[in-house]
Amino acid sequence: MNNFLKHFLIISTFYLVLLFLGKDSWAWILKPFLLPFLILATYKTNDFPTKKWLLSALFFSWVGDVILMFADKGELYFIFGLVSFLIAHILFIVLFVKQSSDKRPLNKILFGLGITIISAYLYGMLTLLYPTLGDLKIPVSVYAFTISLMLVMAIRGSLTWKKPMNLLILNGAIAFVTSDSILAMNKFYSPLPNSGFLIMATYIVAQYLIVLGILKLNEKKTASSL
Repeated sequence: MNNFLKHFLIISTFYLVLLFLGKDSWAWILKPFLLPFLILATYKTNDFPTKKWLLSALFFSWVGDVILMFADKGELYFIFGLVSFLIAHILFIVLFVKQSSDKRPLNKILFGLGITIISAYLYGMLTLLYPTLGDLKIPVSVYAFTISLMLVMAIRGSLTWKKPMNLLILNGAIAFVTSDSILAMNKFYSPLPNSGFLIMATYIVAQYLIVLGILKLNEKKTASSL
């Protein structure tokens, strides 16, 4: 495994322990130093076709992380953070579309089932949250649609990419949607117990699995020892 990935796991575990113990001020200081390890892990590998898309998605995720650290100081910070993650998810979509497949035929039945489930989940979440969104109805709806499309593209890829990396990326995408769903429910519907810990735990798992899966999918191309 790439040393930067190991360092990410170590610092992320320490960060989550701080959150779980209620040491929010210490965790707040540590948060900006999480994703740089995944960025470095990607940057240090040899070039592969989707490398720039992964780096760009991670960069905008990191920008979103930093901006959202100040979300309690005003709604504008939340909106800018939302925009940063919106861009990140668009880049993840492009990444998944451009990532080469294993030349397996797409199982249209499973893909259609996946689209149906995600569409139902998206409709249910927006129906639940819509009355409480106020002026954020449009941006939150656009964001929800985009992250749902990201998951759809991950499902599509999981049906054609090599195993078991396909499942790493798919589970990462599912964890991402889970993280954002917890955040949305906590902010717009009803406060959830341990929401900060749950949001960041699923987010960290999401980013790690996506990066690990993509790097391993391109392992032969990069000749890296991951």
